[in-house]
Amino acid sequence: MTTKPKAKKFRIRRSAPTPSAAPAPASVQAAPAELPETQPQPTPAERPRPRAVPTPEPAAPAAAQPPQPQAPAPQPTPQAAPQPAAMTPDQEIDVIKREGLTGRQLRMARRMAQKHGLAATSDYDAVRLLRRNGLDPFQRTNMLELVTADDNTAVATTSQQAQLPQTVPMGKQTLPSTETVSPTERRAAEIGEIQRDIARRRRRRLALMLARLSVFVFLPTFMAAWYFYTIATPMYSTKSAFLVQQAEGATGVGLGSLLPSQLNVNSDAIAVQDYLTSKDAMLRLDQDVGFKSHFSDPSIDPIQRLDPNPSHEEAHKLYKKVVKIGYDPTEGSIRMEVIAADPQIATNFSRALISYAEQRADDLSQRKREDHLRDARASLEQAKQERRDAQRALVQLQSDSDLIDPEGLIASLRQQISNVQVQLQEKELQLAALQDNPRPNRARVQGVQGDIRRMQTLLASLEAKMTDATAGDSSLAQKTAQIQMAQADLATSDLLMQSALQTLKQTELEANRQVRYLTTSVTPVASQDPAYPRAFENTILAFLIFSGIYLMISLTASILREQVSS
Repeated sequence: MTTKPKAKKFRIRRSAPTPSAAPAPASVQAAPAELPETQPQPTPAERPRPRAVPTPEPAAPAAAQPPQPQAPAPQPTPQAAPQPAAMTPDQEIDVIKREGLTGRQLRMARRMAQKHGLAATSDYDAVRLLRRNGLDPFQRTNMLELVTADDNTAVATTSQQAQLPQTVPMGKQTLPSTETVSPTERRAAEIGEIQRDIARRRRRRLALMLARLSVFVFLPTFMAAWYFYTIATPMYSTKSAFLVQQAEGATGVGLGSLLPSQLNVNSDAIAVQDYLTSKDAMLRLDQDVGFKSHFSDPSIDPIQRLDPNPSHEEAHKLYKKVVKIGYDPTEGSIRMEVIAADPQIATNFSRALISYAEQRADDLSQRKREDHLRDARASLEQAKQERRDAQRALVQLQSDSDLIDPEGLIASLRQQISNVQVQLQEKELQLAALQDNPRPNRARVQGVQGDIRRMQTLLASLEAKMTDATAGDSSLAQKTAQIQMAQADLATSDLLMQSALQTLKQTELEANRQVRYLTTSVTPVASQDPAYPRAFENTILAFLIFSGIYLMISLTASILREQVSS
């Protein structure tokens, strides 16, 4: 804080000069008039003008006229007083240096001296020469004063300019002012003026900013709060929750079958959620309960009210705002909130939507069940047809070969060949025993040899039958293989038909049973207190929105202003 220095004031009393008294020198008389009583407050643009050192006046004689009341000294135009003629140029320059002139004032004096053609050796010498020639180097001149329309204007302009030195009338008493201001105090005063100017600018900018905030932020926020607290129609909320589950019999056993079923349930729940938020559900709710007629009631405020005959798009836009549905995939629960102007109507809306969701969950797997049932029946018919074809092929082979059991026939031939071979070996041993006798019985030897010959012939015929049965295109072995293949095909067809029949029975059971069903975990209950509008939260939100918009516009404007100015 800067305080004004307290300087003592001295008043010099003197008597009026007598006629015989000699007049004071011109330099002494002019000195008091050229010094102002008080120096005017300087501004940042104009520096204070220097003062001349007052010259003491001679004392008046004692036998003078009685003292007259002193008149206040006239306030002359602030200007620099000329130095006494007795001072040398160096002394005058020293006095000028003690005035505390700034560099800007010295440069102004040097330019002014060059303009008037004065040969100055330094800036202080330029000030001295200008003052000696009656020019004030620190007085601002208006360029309009240089252009005169007539002589009267020129005389007025010349009279307004400060001319140095000036004369003072003798009839007036003028005393030099004893109040002087040091350069430090003058600098402090200038700093104070600058600070006051900055404070004024800050106050003006703050006032403008408050005005802009009032128009763009506070006023819209007040209007929003006024709407939420006084005009908005209270809305009642009804909350409910339900799950879409799958029947336990339709799921498999183990973790591998659990994950796909859970994914299927999630997809069904998402499908139900999409249906409840669709335009189809809105139209069905309007036909059953009267959604459009309720929100077209004149008792609802204009912002939340529908037109008397709204379009489906306008009604669906409001429907998505008043019917809020969320799905939690971790728990598989669907949470629904229905908003209406009446709590009972909100409850009716919620119950109707839950019934729609239950029907949709039932219809989701209906087509799938029908497809499974149709496929099972088609598979059963195909298995039956294959079994008939296999039986027909087996009968055809048996009728073509005239053999009912070809394997038994081949086994009988093999057994006969084995018996003949055993008997042949016994006869050969008997013949060898007879021939070992030195004198065998010829009749017995010939009988045994005949038996051996007949057995060999029989064995050859049996082997020929076996060869004919196992060789050729129509051999008994080939026919046997074809019959065996036909029997295997028939057995496979029987197994396929049994499996298809079992699948059909299982599919019919699943089709008759509800695979996916909806379970209501939280039933809708009418509320007693309104849940909307949330006046305080909505007001704070409106304030934040308007503040953000104002901040973005202000930043954009300041950036554009800086770009344009640069």
